[in-house]
Amino acid sequence: MKATLMEDTGANLSASLRIALATIVLCGGLYPLFIFSVARFATPEASSGSLVRNEAGHVVGSRLIAQAFTKPGYFWPRPSAVKYTAEAAGGSNLSPAGPEVRERALKTVKAFGADSRRPLPADLAAASGSGLDPFITLQAALFQAPRVATARGMALAEVEAAIRRHAAAEQIFWSGDGLVNVLTLNMELDKSGKTTMVPR
Repeated sequence: MKATLMEDTGANLSASLRIALATIVLCGGLYPLFIFSVARFATPEASSGSLVRNEAGHVVGSRLIAQAFTKPGYFWPRPSAVKYTAEAAGGSNLSPAGPEVRERALKTVKAFGADSRRPLPADLAAASGSGLDPFITLQAALFQAPRVATARGMALAEVEAAIRRHAAAEQIFWSGDGLVNVLTLNMELDKSGKTTMVPR
């Protein structure tokens, strides 16, 4: 009886180990490799991280991850609770009614130079859920246009035209008034040669 029980236990253990090994190989190796291969073939840019390169061919960021621009000649992204660190994506988990959020919002409003006559667009006042949102709304970009134009010595109409071009390019992915990718817009403006972009 004991021998039979031990044999059954050994057989069950052996079968369990074989199933576990097969599952690891299939789900942890072959399936991800298959999906990655399909993605590389179907969408090579996205599967590589949607990296953005400058004219010299150097990677300056990703279309999908925001980075901190703080100079007046650049468009600024939404606030980030994780300081735009990709490996720490997430929100602050602070209560919307808490004093910390109010204090942060007041600092943001002051940094953007907003007031009651020229209110700050909502997406510039609040951080996104990931803290890495690379887009701002058309209204948020137009709000910043005067500051950017002044800092670069460009005509306001020229800067606004660049904003609208970028918003139109993103329109196929968005049904609203348009979104603007902060990094690619800043890169286009840098082609004027009046300001050198320094990521982060």
